[in-house]
Amino acid sequence: MTRTAGPGGPLLLGVRHHGPGSARAVRAALEAARPRAVLVEGPPEGDPLLPLAADERMRPPVALLAHAVDDPGQATFWPLAAFSPEWVAIRWALAHDVPVRFIDLPAANSLALARAAEQRAAGEEETAGGGDTDRGGEEGPSAAGSSGRAPVDPVRVLARTAGHDDPERWWEDVVEHRIQDGDPDPMAPFAALAEAMTALREVYGDGDHPRDTVREAHMRIQLRKARKEFGDDIAVVCGAWHVPALATRTTLAADRAVLKGLPKVRTELTWVPWSHRRLARNSGYGAGIDSPGWYGHLFDAADRPIERWMTKVAGLLRDEGRFVSSAHVIEAVRLAESLAAVRGRPLAGLSETTDAVRAVMCDGSDVPLALVRDRLVVGESLGEVPDTAPAVPLQRNLTRQQRSLRLKPEAQERELELDLRRNTDAARSRLLHRLRILAVDWGELTTGRASTGTFRESWRLRWEPELYVRVAEAGTWGTTVLSAATAKAGSRAASAASLADITALAEHCLLAELPDALPVVMRALADRAALDADVGRLADALPALARTLRYGDVRSTDTGALGEVAAGLAERVCVGLPAACTGLDADGAAEMRRRMDGVHTAIGLLGGAVAARSEADGLRGRWTAVLHRLAARDTVAGIIRGRAARLLLDEGRIAEDDAARLMGLALSPGTPSAEAAAWIEGFVGGAGGGMLLVHDARLLGLVDAWITGVPADSFADVLPLLRRTFSAYEAGVLRTLGELVRRGPAAGGAAADATGAGTGAGVVTPGFGPGLDAARAEAVEPVLRLLLGTTTGATAEAEPEARAEADTGTGTTADTATPTGTGTTADTGPGAGTGTRTGPAAVPAARPGGGGPDDRSRTVEESLAEQPLGATG
Repeated sequence: MTRTAGPGGPLLLGVRHHGPGSARAVRAALEAARPRAVLVEGPPEGDPLLPLAADERMRPPVALLAHAVDDPGQATFWPLAAFSPEWVAIRWALAHDVPVRFIDLPAANSLALARAAEQRAAGEEETAGGGDTDRGGEEGPSAAGSSGRAPVDPVRVLARTAGHDDPERWWEDVVEHRIQDGDPDPMAPFAALAEAMTALREVYGDGDHPRDTVREAHMRIQLRKARKEFGDDIAVVCGAWHVPALATRTTLAADRAVLKGLPKVRTELTWVPWSHRRLARNSGYGAGIDSPGWYGHLFDAADRPIERWMTKVAGLLRDEGRFVSSAHVIEAVRLAESLAAVRGRPLAGLSETTDAVRAVMCDGSDVPLALVRDRLVVGESLGEVPDTAPAVPLQRNLTRQQRSLRLKPEAQERELELDLRRNTDAARSRLLHRLRILAVDWGELTTGRASTGTFRESWRLRWEPELYVRVAEAGTWGTTVLSAATAKAGSRAASAASLADITALAEHCLLAELPDALPVVMRALADRAALDADVGRLADALPALARTLRYGDVRSTDTGALGEVAAGLAERVCVGLPAACTGLDADGAAEMRRRMDGVHTAIGLLGGAVAARSEADGLRGRWTAVLHRLAARDTVAGIIRGRAARLLLDEGRIAEDDAARLMGLALSPGTPSAEAAAWIEGFVGGAGGGMLLVHDARLLGLVDAWITGVPADSFADVLPLLRRTFSAYEAGVLRTLGELVRRGPAAGGAAADATGAGTGAGVVTPGFGPGLDAARAEAVEPVLRLLLGTTTGATAEAEPEARAEADTGTGTTADTATPTGTGTTADTGPGAGTGTRTGPAAVPAARPGGGGPDDRSRTVEESLAEQPLGATG
């Protein structure tokens, strides 16, 4: 084949995608040549979308998104940044009223070839398992010429030929750092690059890029059509690797033969916003550049790029609270230029500027340097697309809701705190939960700041360009977010693999407020619960179901039917759990302990949902009886028996003496050491276990005596369990326990209490005993009431005098109980003092501006009423 190259042929501008030097060179060449038409590497289906590139609301980085109509998840992107040569060529053509077209292989063929390759790979994996290596002959142009070797990287080969070990640095020195202003021949860089690529193609052929043969055949056909319409006065902007193939003379029949039989799928294209962070990942159309922010700076900075870059870095570090002066900037510029001179580079590159910033502005630390890389070298830019760009109906509905709720998609991660008592925040929460059902993971629900209510949510938001594909894929379920989420929830309920999946889906439906989907989910839940007899799966399903009942008040949703199903599920768990806890190995017992904790929490939440039952016959009574059986049954694993005893103690269902008796039995000499250690892990492991030992000297004495009495040959077996139990405690708790053990119990103290006969009189450690110090507990109550706003006006006025009188031991106090003194009392507490006080049902004080106490005050006050101060356990 002979090459058609000459002054009268098309202007072939070979570039590297997303290269600022290439972009500047393309702009200079177009200004000098003034072609009648511009052809750009890209999918021809995008030609109708090209005029949108001139819209003032179109701000790069953006990308052409193509997806299959029958399978929106099958998609591909063509990203373009402000410094992309293709984008510069498109904008130049639109600004000068020059026709511009895409000439690459159509997206319909590209997506079909990708799908065929995936299916072929899946088939190879299946046949590989059976030892059959015969692929039966590959079909399709994409497989032709594949050698199984890694594809050739032309830039790496050229850099290695020039004696450079870093291809990126070589490319920057040769192309990106070239200053085009004043260059007498703007075509010289493209001629040199074309010559180099021609030499490479003669040696490597297609370079193990088999699909390039198909693409280049299509580009040659499109080039012939353009030459018939506009003549040879045409500029073609494409990857430099393709220039030799486009300059080669071939026949139209030969190119059509290459394209014959290509598969097709029906596709849709649109513009979508892209981000610099996404450009830094390996994806289609030559993306995967390491430093899009740096490249954007090189393209935008017409002069003194290093000085301007250092100024940006200084501004960022100042905003983060670091002291950076103008002297730092000057010294960093000098150091970067000196490093470039020493390393033989024409201009300081990213490596030189990074080294200078680390040494001068970051004091040699990589911690602030990581911030510079994240914010500037990579960048956080997110493009914008005008509303006139085509989009699926679901995307348009989502965009409208984002604007009405003032939730702008951003590439930078940010925290969002929502108060569900506010209409706007409640609507935001519904939108985010509906998107989660549709697998559009814009927001991630986090723990957030502590709150005793259910009216707060904390979200972590970050919009990724791939979410546009998820939205297009979710568009098959409906045209609005509400309708699509409803349909998707119903489908998930029908295909759920387990009962726990359905209960989690029910929770999501309530959070997303999908009233039409909830009945479908509830029917599936009732059917699956009636057929499932596995206690473990029932226990896994109950917590999520109970959590949903908390949202009835805040979200104004009807959870009556859900409460009935949850109550029935809880009763079945109570019936089957004792039998399911016998005969378990260590792993099974640990898993059952986790489930028991979840059921315990769930039944606590379900207490208000089954108000028609009395306490004796209700869920709490049934669950308490189950815990008593588990704690006393020897055939149950030690970790479960210990956990049951602990839950009963925390709920006040057993006295401290009974808990000490159960521990004494579990740690008796006849019990195997491993079983006793497991009981300790269940009883004092997890949250609050350390504080229980701190404040109960009898239990601590029992544990201490047992550990010191473990035989030497058994200690190595129980040590891992003990380490796992006590290593979970906070440092302060461990320090206090160590101090108590060092002091040791007083004579007759712990021993007497261990038998249940002592009352704590023998414990000499101040502040630590078997029960609460009633006088000290009573002293805290007035302050707590004042903080909660539950003190009456008269009481608030009397409190200073009451405190003064309490110090002297005389007088009558309101809403307090002094440890000593005289007077009258309407409610005698466990302390020794007397006085007049109002109980937890006292009328709350009015808040400023009118109204009673908020939900938080009522919640805490009800908790105080259920467990009044001074109660043991």
